[in-house]
Amino acid sequence: MFLMVVFHPRILSLAIFLTLVVHAFAQNETQFIYNGFQGSINKLHVDGVATILPNGLLQMTNYSQRITAHAFYPYPVNFRPKHLSFSTTFVFAMYPQVPHYSGHGIVFVISPSTNFTTAFPHAYLGLLNPSTNGQKSNHVFAVELDTIQNADVKDIDGNHVGIDINSLISDDAAPAAYYSDKEKENKTLLLNSGKVMQIWIDYDEIEMLVNVTLAPFRHPKPSKCLLSYQINLSIILLDSMYVGFTSATGNTANFHYILGWSWNQSGKAQDFDHSKLPSLPQIKHHKESFKQLFFIVLLTIVILLLLLIVAAVWLLWRKKYEELLEPWEKDYSPNRFSYKDLFVATKGFKNSELLGGGGFGKVYKGVLPSTRDLVAVKRVSNDSKQGIKEFIAEISSMKRLRHRNLVQLLGYCRRKGELLLVYEYMPNGSLDKFLFGTDDKSVLCWSWRFKIIQGVASALIYLHEEWEQVVLHRDVKASNVLLDAEMNARLGDFGLARLYDHNNDPRTTNVVGTIGYIAPEISRMQKPTTSSDVFAFGMFLLEVGCGRRPIGKQNDVDIEDFFLSDWVYDYWKLGQILKASDPRMEGDYQEKEMELVLKLGLLCLHPKAEERPTMRQVVQFLDGSATLPDIAPEYDVQGGYSFGDACGTSGSITTSSGTASLGVMSSTNSALRYGR
Repeated sequence: MFLMVVFHPRILSLAIFLTLVVHAFAQNETQFIYNGFQGSINKLHVDGVATILPNGLLQMTNYSQRITAHAFYPYPVNFRPKHLSFSTTFVFAMYPQVPHYSGHGIVFVISPSTNFTTAFPHAYLGLLNPSTNGQKSNHVFAVELDTIQNADVKDIDGNHVGIDINSLISDDAAPAAYYSDKEKENKTLLLNSGKVMQIWIDYDEIEMLVNVTLAPFRHPKPSKCLLSYQINLSIILLDSMYVGFTSATGNTANFHYILGWSWNQSGKAQDFDHSKLPSLPQIKHHKESFKQLFFIVLLTIVILLLLLIVAAVWLLWRKKYEELLEPWEKDYSPNRFSYKDLFVATKGFKNSELLGGGGFGKVYKGVLPSTRDLVAVKRVSNDSKQGIKEFIAEISSMKRLRHRNLVQLLGYCRRKGELLLVYEYMPNGSLDKFLFGTDDKSVLCWSWRFKIIQGVASALIYLHEEWEQVVLHRDVKASNVLLDAEMNARLGDFGLARLYDHNNDPRTTNVVGTIGYIAPEISRMQKPTTSSDVFAFGMFLLEVGCGRRPIGKQNDVDIEDFFLSDWVYDYWKLGQILKASDPRMEGDYQEKEMELVLKLGLLCLHPKAEERPTMRQVVQFLDGSATLPDIAPEYDVQGGYSFGDACGTSGSITTSSGTASLGVMSSTNSALRYGR
């Protein structure tokens, strides 16, 4: 017997409809699109000053100062087990309150929460605050559209796009621009121009790659993205997250608008229906026409009345800030600072801002007026024009050096008979004050010393092998090793450095450097090499391990003609090399590491250049990936050299201030090093 069930046509239609609804709901779990936000007041979570206007325009901020705003998709989005990849795009516009002045920006955010009650405006964009910024527990991924350069979060400029991971200090950032496929070049976009723009953010979980693309509204998506950053978001994103936007203003303000938003976790984000997107309001700045006219007339009158006074003051100040600028320097203008900015930065080169001094000039602490960045400004006396063009060319080349263990050379300025070099500022000064200072509280523990040694070695590998040219530093020593805020080593002062192409010999040059660090072959051949840098690094190793200067009388050693290398070598021959270690550490060190450093120092100081290791071998010895060879018993008898002779303590040396006897010239009379 068969049971026949006959469905009524209305019941069948209802069943089909419910099936389609369920299917549509299943799709919407991984994708949605807002062609404007009209009717979305209950479909979008907003707080702060964020509001949805009657025409469907999402207004994030207004002209109020120091406010925050948030707008999020109201339901959490599931990223696991199979939806870690995503594609999103939104259309936005920013109106500044005052033309050419801005009030921070908009951030697209993926966050585990929509509670931002502790977030700050200003640089933190309504997302984080100074105490939470950078915390791994944030689990935040964001893309910022920022219109203010803020030093607190290390912004690159005042018109940029950045990828942020748990912090408003961007992991990757670029000035706002888009690629024109027609013109085959990048074209700048001004984020706070009031013009409508579109941004695409795509993440591929297989390639672990975030691509960010920007373009004017209605412009096709460019073939090349603005940012492409490799990141494994599986360690950042939780199973369930919220997606949306945060925004903030500072002391000046923007109107921030979002016209439409599309999201997809199963493919490309849907394109917008441009006809459905809301229009922007007619924005009028807060000044009425009459007041504007009155202000312009009044300002014109004041300018006319004061014109003679201003002209007179300008003529007087012109000589004060007058610079030396020759036609050939136009090629290096991006690397040049104005003397006026440096004068203001250092408070007129006051003694209160003095960091150190030497035979070649003085170094001052400064705060650049345009960016508020801390810098160190070295004033080098140089009345001679001979070779200055080549020197400026090399400064411009070395400005492009980028390494975590190098002090960044930012640029230069020329004025009359002096050259000014501008470096990034290192708050903890130079290493020598810790090694040779009399204050016991400044004594560095061994773990810090070993880390500093590894950092300097890493910097020298980069200079010798990894940059586009070979860079010979030619003055590696403790006083040229600067320490940043986290006590990381930064090799500084490229005043004596020279460049040459890989696989080429360096040109013959004068003997320059500091007594005690000059390789013996330099005084004979007057040709520096990477091996001569290794020699100086060897003396640096003994400085750090022993806490003593290379030559001269020491506090606890009653010998006028003291040579540190001889002294350490004598202890090695007795089998008691650890007795040469810094007595202030009182055994508070790893004996194997200390022995390695002292023996490696002796090996780097080998009188024969060909017997010294390369810096790459040095790093391998330090990290334990290679075994340090034994020191040969006849090490101190190489063609009549003793260690004292090998360290450049006899003969003469030519510097930019003349020729001096190596036997009488002290290290404090050598070229000025930033940080001394």
